[in-house]
Amino acid sequence: MTDDDTPMTDGGTDAEARTDGGPPATVPPDDETPTWSERKEHSSGLAQLTYQYFERSRREDEDLRAESTYVERDVLGFPTWPHETLRNLAITSFFVGIMILVAALMPAHFGEPANPGSTPAIILPDWYLYWSFGLLKLNPLNPELAVLGGNIVMSNELLGIVAHGIIFGVIGLVPFLNKGSARRPVEQPFWAAVGVTGVILAFTLAALAIQNFFPISLDLLLTLTFMLPVLGGILTYAVLKTMREGYMYDLNRRYYMLRPPK
Repeated sequence: MTDDDTPMTDGGTDAEARTDGGPPATVPPDDETPTWSERKEHSSGLAQLTYQYFERSRREDEDLRAESTYVERDVLGFPTWPHETLRNLAITSFFVGIMILVAALMPAHFGEPANPGSTPAIILPDWYLYWSFGLLKLNPLNPELAVLGGNIVMSNELLGIVAHGIIFGVIGLVPFLNKGSARRPVEQPFWAAVGVTGVILAFTLAALAIQNFFPISLDLLLTLTFMLPVLGGILTYAVLKTMREGYMYDLNRRYYMLRPPK
């Protein structure tokens, strides 16, 4: 805690730095000290290194807070107009100009007009939409039910739309379900496995979209479309789960070799 008249690094005082007339805003130290039993539970192996890491961080944070002369100050920033607005307009104008220049120098070649009287043998979208086109070919999974008099539950077109909704719904929920701060797959094996499952599913759905090019029966291709992503996800999770403990142990050991605890 500093006195109101103690000179600050910028030449002012603590009292002058306050704009609301309140007391100095130095953050109080953390008084939480681990008990003997808590120390005893983390006395060997990975648990010891992890415990030492957090204990060291807690002590350093407490020391920094005790020695800090930080006080609240007004934060100054640039106004949106004209600084940010003019800068963004300049950047946007530059890229729009580049696109117009490229379009003028290299116009798109449309080729021969299509013949409305003939239908191509194979109709496919652009390659990056193969997975979406594959979802529209799930009609074999839409069986006829005897309880409905031999009718299907929903039309094949509606089934494809529902499948798209499920895919986009899962993708939209992932950021809300996974709020971790991991930066490497080995730190969160489950979510890494979910990602691998999604990538493999995209490729297998793309293969289903171009099934005419594969000498494989449709039933086998449908089975592989959903079995391969599951197997890939399970394998990824098993491998990363096995690597995780050794990875965290080595990471903490390297940290303490560079910065031994006090």
